[in-house]
Amino acid sequence: MTEVWILGGTGRSGRAIAGELRRRGIEPVLVGRDAERLRAAAGGARTVVAGSVRVTADAIRRERPAVVVNTIGPFIETAGPLLDACLPHTHYLDLANDLAAVAATLERGPAFASAGRTAVTGAGFGVTATESVVVKLCEGRPAPLRVRVDMVPSLAGEGGVVGDALAGTIVEGLPGLAGGGRFQGRRYRSGRLVPARLAAEPLHLVLPDGSSVTTASMPLGELMAAQRASGAPDVVSASSEAPASPVARVVLPVATALLALGPVRSFARRRLAAVSTKPRPKPREHSWGHAVAHWADGSVREGWLRVGEAQLWTGTVPAEVVRLLLDGAGKPGAYTPAALFGPTLAEACGGEYQIVGE
Repeated sequence: MTEVWILGGTGRSGRAIAGELRRRGIEPVLVGRDAERLRAAAGGARTVVAGSVRVTADAIRRERPAVVVNTIGPFIETAGPLLDACLPHTHYLDLANDLAAVAATLERGPAFASAGRTAVTGAGFGVTATESVVVKLCEGRPAPLRVRVDMVPSLAGEGGVVGDALAGTIVEGLPGLAGGGRFQGRRYRSGRLVPARLAAEPLHLVLPDGSSVTTASMPLGELMAAQRASGAPDVVSASSEAPASPVARVVLPVATALLALGPVRSFARRRLAAVSTKPRPKPREHSWGHAVAHWADGSVREGWLRVGEAQLWTGTVPAEVVRLLLDGAGKPGAYTPAALFGPTLAEACGGEYQIVGE
């Protein structure tokens, strides 16, 4: 079949992706638990009601859609069964930016290559924006010695209940990831993942529009994407969303030590899922991906990618990747977006590069 299924089709990301696909002339199939909400969001298009990841996986095996877009977190919990269900007939795409989930999907590369299918992980703002800058900086050059990437999203908050998917992503840490403990940070040193403090290495950045933010290290999917894209042995990923204040850096080790206790983690997940948030405007006009690369000859290159509101861009990128996969432009295996389609993917989605010194 040539159908494109959006799992979690009534959520904010699912709705955004569906809208972008329709603008490209592709009518998606929305998949979710609530039949009434699905019908309202689909506007007469086909829907699939599935009350769990297991039921969804069974439907994928049975109906063999061309592409599955997974918007359901925590991705470390949902991606595995869905990746299994997609083989050997279906391409897979998700929005993960938690490091453990991105790593687990990339490990499926050989299986997808053998089946002649493509898995793309990290097709949201953070991974795509920062990795795209790294690919742009490193074009035609040897692998750098060091790379740092910084994610600076501008998000408008809809408000509402946090929900279990986001709460799970926040409190579950990095289960099963090499290079350190479940609730430790990570960085690359000598080409290997090693432990790192959470919210370390704060950096004050002046954005190209003249505004400023502080970023600090976080073990996000951007870390692995940047290392694979550059080949650099020393890589750090950071975010403006990291708690970078001195007080937060003191409190974080205590809080994460408590989360290592299973009952505490379950309690925290339930309570966080029930928290209500208020709508808030986006903090700045643009979102930015940033990278700096250092080479052995002493040369340094810095680059920025400017996009719009981060959540909207997280609808545009998956839709463009789906279009490319349907057009046969993918390659068998598992990839992050810019590693597969190059720096022009971001430009096709409305991004603009600014390379310092060019």
